[in-house]
Amino acid sequence: MIRSPLMTVMVQAARKAGRSLVRDFGEVENLQVSLKGPANFVSNADRKAEKILHEELAKARPGFGFILEESGEIDGTDESHRWIIDPLDGTTNFLHGIPLFAISIGLVRDGVPIAGLIFNPVTDELFIAEKGAGAFMNDRRIRVAARRSLADSVISCGVPHMGRGDLGQFAREYLAIGPKVSGLRRTGAAALDLAWVAAGRFDAFWERGLSPWDMAAGIVLVREAGGYVSDLDDGDKMLAKGDIIVGNEVIRRDLLTVLRKA
Repeated sequence: MIRSPLMTVMVQAARKAGRSLVRDFGEVENLQVSLKGPANFVSNADRKAEKILHEELAKARPGFGFILEESGEIDGTDESHRWIIDPLDGTTNFLHGIPLFAISIGLVRDGVPIAGLIFNPVTDELFIAEKGAGAFMNDRRIRVAARRSLADSVISCGVPHMGRGDLGQFAREYLAIGPKVSGLRRTGAAALDLAWVAAGRFDAFWERGLSPWDMAAGIVLVREAGGYVSDLDDGDKMLAKGDIIVGNEVIRRDLLTVLRKA
């Protein structure tokens, strides 16, 4: 495939930050056995990766603004374009030595996601998409799964945890959906969940309580892979509301119907 200059910039930034994360991930296992644990180390790894991404993207597109998980909002001279970045989605996984985490880089124009990159540097799986140009994993075209029945589908979801989310609501949804699907999964990294729906590994994904940097890149990936994306009110306010549901046209619709009844 031929990458646009914009995507080339995004890939170069992600790979540079990814090398930093892989080096730090290699130290996590050693830190697990210490009394203090790796928490502070992982927080520093997160900030270091974000600094690399910010510097590389700002150098290549100096006018664009930023929304960064760690550093917040940074305005640019170009008011239309803004990078939305999570340098380490799946921090808890990283902290425990679980190789399910990703760098997520989304670009929005006037609030609409137009380009996305999700990169797991441990598995070296690079998911990229630009509006109107299709979605790819390691230069291979990807599409959402074509299954038409919930009973045949594996669905990914976010599970509320300590201090975050409504566990009671999720329990009702789980009890409603669990008997209707082939399986439910939780990866611990929403960006990867979205990328894996785009790649056809999961048939659908839903989660509440997300931030824009969890979703911006994945929205482009799923849409360019032929999938459908909405908030849980069947609207287009995912980034504002913080909830999302994705899949092919039929599975997303049927899953949303079950969630609403729950």
